[in-house]
Amino acid sequence: MPTNPFHGTWTLISYELRGSDGSLQRPLGDHPVGRLMYDAHGNMMGHCADPARPNFVHASQNRGTLDEVKAAFVGCIAYFGDYIVDEAKGTVTHRVKSSLFPNWIGTDQMRHYRFEGNRLMLSTPPIKAGAREITGTLVWERQA
Repeated sequence: MPTNPFHGTWTLISYELRGSDGSLQRPLGDHPVGRLMYDAHGNMMGHCADPARPNFVHASQNRGTLDEVKAAFVGCIAYFGDYIVDEAKGTVTHRVKSSLFPNWIGTDQMRHYRFEGNRLMLSTPPIKAGAREITGTLVWERQA
């Protein structure tokens, strides 16, 4: 394993949202696809998608209907930036430089991390959703 345990390419295994009420959601389906990359210079990028997103009727992304564009957007998470690890707190912070979701540009996306063998678990802090809280957890597997 590299000195920096984050360094490398990771494949998405699962993405779940768990509610404080016991609810479970899989916003990118039961078998999401994705890659997460961290380099030795503090750069990162991540991309996750629902593989069941429907194709556009036309071959050009600029000709998608509003429904096609919405399904494509909602079924995908993509951003890149820098990352900072705080071992004492068990967190990694993604400092977003650009994102499919414009509201994340310029923000810090902090995640709690845990390594188990060749897997990396990243979890969001609890997010308020009405009367309940939701925690997102992504499980990644290191690529050989």
